[in-house]
Amino acid sequence: MNAVKYNVKHKVSRPGALSGGMLVRDRILAGGVVFIVLAIGVRLVQLQIVQGHFYSLLASGQHELFDKLLPERGQILVRERDSSSLYPVATNIDLWTVYSDNRKPLNAADEAKALAPLLAAPVDPTDKKPEEITALAKKNLSDKEAELVKRLGTANAAYAPLGHGIDNKLADAIKALNFPNVNFAPEKARYYPENGFSGQILGFVGYQGDEKTGLYGLEGYWNKELSGTAGFLTASHDPKGNLLASGDGGIQEKEDGSNIVLTVDRTLEAAVCDKLKAAVKLHNADSGSVIMMDPSTGAILAMCGTPDFDPNEYNHVASASVFNNASIWNAYEPGSVMKAVTMAAALDSGVLTPNTTYNDTGTMKFGSQVINNSDHQVLGLQTMIEVLDKSLNTGAIFAMQLTGMEKYEAYLKAFGFGMRTGIELDTESPGNLQSLASKRPVDAASASFGQGITATTLQVAVAYGAIANGGKVMRPYIVDSIVHPDGTTVKTQPRTVRQVISDSAAGLLTGMLVSVVKNGHGKRAAVPGYLVAGKTGTAQIPKSDGTGYDSDPHATIGTFAGFAPVTNPRFVMVVRMDRPKDVQFAESSAAPLFGDIASYALKYLEVPPDDAH
Repeated sequence: MNAVKYNVKHKVSRPGALSGGMLVRDRILAGGVVFIVLAIGVRLVQLQIVQGHFYSLLASGQHELFDKLLPERGQILVRERDSSSLYPVATNIDLWTVYSDNRKPLNAADEAKALAPLLAAPVDPTDKKPEEITALAKKNLSDKEAELVKRLGTANAAYAPLGHGIDNKLADAIKALNFPNVNFAPEKARYYPENGFSGQILGFVGYQGDEKTGLYGLEGYWNKELSGTAGFLTASHDPKGNLLASGDGGIQEKEDGSNIVLTVDRTLEAAVCDKLKAAVKLHNADSGSVIMMDPSTGAILAMCGTPDFDPNEYNHVASASVFNNASIWNAYEPGSVMKAVTMAAALDSGVLTPNTTYNDTGTMKFGSQVINNSDHQVLGLQTMIEVLDKSLNTGAIFAMQLTGMEKYEAYLKAFGFGMRTGIELDTESPGNLQSLASKRPVDAASASFGQGITATTLQVAVAYGAIANGGKVMRPYIVDSIVHPDGTTVKTQPRTVRQVISDSAAGLLTGMLVSVVKNGHGKRAAVPGYLVAGKTGTAQIPKSDGTGYDSDPHATIGTFAGFAPVTNPRFVMVVRMDRPKDVQFAESSAAPLFGDIASYALKYLEVPPDDAH
């Protein structure tokens, strides 16, 4: 009976069990449908709201997408005197990058042969014979074709770059070839609109592999700030190769580079460069450089070197050495401009006054070595004023000896020699004071008149700037401000490095340097109506093998360092002329150029003549 009941119950129970199972299944099915609907809803919200920007960009086309991902390089700008207007000296123009989507069908050899004549860089014909140009052109073309075959042959590469900096005309010619795998992406190319503005200040933007980067000058030193930050896609592909957003939104947009505003005056820079080039040509010199700085702040007003280069055509230079800024890279034995620094140390130490005398015998002996005055004359009793007026080597040695070798070396370092100034430009040299480490009296004697040690024209400018600025060494700077993409501005503040000599010592030395321009070898640096202080320097050039100096009478470097007007110096300037062929001494090469530029600058800056006060 129980079994029957069990069976009955069992039989009766089955229909009940089937009904309950169907109910559970229906609930599961209904729940699944609800889940799917909710998931679709969430996905739609994600696609339309959270990641809608990503897909709208994909739908809008490559141009807008690239624009969101590729940052625009910041500009470099300058002013004119007190004007609020800014002028770009480095900016951007719209060009194209041409690339291949190698996932599409292509014939690497045929396409490379067709594209090579369009993408091969031009051959610079300067100083080359016709047959040499033809040979170079063929090699250039064959090299480019081989490179394109390699890039087009990279299997499954979605982006194989073929060429950069493509203008609209060239892009149209490439499009006319109708290669389905060849595409274009917008590219911001660097452009330098101010013809003649120092390429050595600016540097340039070039390629390291397929990556653009700033090289040399401001472009190199400030590359990170100018470059900005590229955006990126967080995406994957569906089976058909379409991009799908991943994560929140699928896109991180770019951040453009910052703009850099310089202290360099646009008008002064143009005038200085023009006058320097004319003087180098006049004297058939190998090269030359000029730097002009505000002594009260350290701000660079002008900086120029020749030979220079056009950063728009940086690949057309005869030697890469021209990329180095002559004012901060080419350290040299500065010669007699260092006598003012030697005298500064002695005056500040209190071991002499401008009227202290010594007996000039024309020579001084250090063991077997003899040092002569440059004019080989014996002048007898001379004051320290006359030492600078006549540029007497023996007088500079006398002042150094009174100061003491170790103390003198400490003054040179305090003025900033033997170390980088920290200016915001690539390739600065520290100069060299290593000869003083020998502790030999002859080496300290040579250093007292600028021989056996090396310095850059910027270091000389900083030292003379301290004399003009009451003994304060200012840190030189060329960036006035940085303007970030969000509009915030960081302004450079002038910074005093140290008080190297007393204000009274600087005043006494200034008077002595005025005498050099009025009565000494610096007469041709004078500007009528203004008090100008300064000193000449004519340095011998060491032999390339390091044994002594070149015997060629024109193997000299002429320098004039000075400032004006003495009553309230508006600029300190150093002029350098390398190997002038028609004159030997700085008083006939560097000094006249200083006077020419100073005359222009004083008028441009509207500085009233001293006799008008």
